Amino acid sequence: MSDLEIRPAALVDLPAIVAMLADDPLGAQRESPDDLTPYHAAFRRLADDPNQHLVVAAREERVVGTLQLTVVPGLSRRGATRSIVEAIRIHADERGGGLGTQLIQWAVDESRRQGCQLVQLTSDASRTDAHRFYERLGFTASHVGFKLTL
Repeated sequence: MSDLEIRPAALVDLPAIVAMLADDPLGAQRESPDDLTPYHAAFRRLADDPNQHLVVAAREERVVGTLQLTVVPGLSRRGATRSIVEAIRIHADERGGGLGTQLIQWAVDESRRQGCQLVQLTSDASRTDAHRFYERLGFTASHVGFKLTL
């Protein structure tokens, strides 16, 4: 895996990122890789926010993974800063080879570098394989998450 580069996402990476977001049963219901217009606007918002870190994992210039890391300052936990890991995706032909572990390790290391005291993530309740993966990496299923669609 030494040929892997984890770097900030560029606008040119957007089609590959959206394709990975859409490449599973849940993503297929909510993503639209045929119309990148809303993703361009979202990419710009992310790029303009210093607390947002959208990264890709690239192998030989080919995007094979992605995640978004958000740094959130807060008052709880004695003013702790936390990070939230979102939209972790690995290209289908790269799954099971350790790339997900490398991306999560990057997120943990970057969170430390940013002064975070806690790294958190959510995972859809139906993604039981992902839950086992996160637990193997030391994450604890300590909370129940709730969402309200607007």
